[in-house]
Amino acid sequence: MGLISGFLSLLFGNGRNVVRETTEVFRENAEKGAERALTLRGAAMAQFGAEFQTPAKGGFDRFMDGLNRLPRPALALGTLGLFLAAMIDPLWFAARMQGIALVPEPLWWLLGVIVSFYFGARHQIKAQDFQREISATVLRAPEVLANLETIRDLQDDRPGIADTGSDATLSESAFQADANPALEDWRRLRAT
Repeated sequence: MGLISGFLSLLFGNGRNVVRETTEVFRENAEKGAERALTLRGAAMAQFGAEFQTPAKGGFDRFMDGLNRLPRPALALGTLGLFLAAMIDPLWFAARMQGIALVPEPLWWLLGVIVSFYFGARHQIKAQDFQREISATVLRAPEVLANLETIRDLQDDRPGIADTGSDATLSESAFQADANPALEDWRRLRAT
């Protein structure tokens, strides 16, 4: 008895588990590995989210954002207006187009550069806003996955859903037949 207790205290005594410690040399502890992965993922998501944080905008910033939204609708509506002007008063339209024909080519190039930079900057801002939205969505992914798992657990079409587990009373009641009046009538008629 003393030999066995001495051997067991060697393996499991003083809050230690030599078998587990030896196994963890060759194979990672799955629970601790999952905890490390969760910590790493949380830190990475926090860093990713912090990169896209913007301070609250003031009145001037909101005014400038509104002003920046005007050129695209103005260009689109202006182009449609030119088509309408050409249909309504072709002579007036032709006179205006003759004036545009006199604009020198370098001025057209300058206009092209200005419009390209404007729309390129707007595209960059929109892309950054999109990245911010994606990071917020990715941060909600673990919660969504947990909700999906909960919903999956509620489905009754999975194998083993009716497993009674270790509940002996439930297991016993599963094998007891319920009263079936139609079956009892049938048996009575067969017996006579």
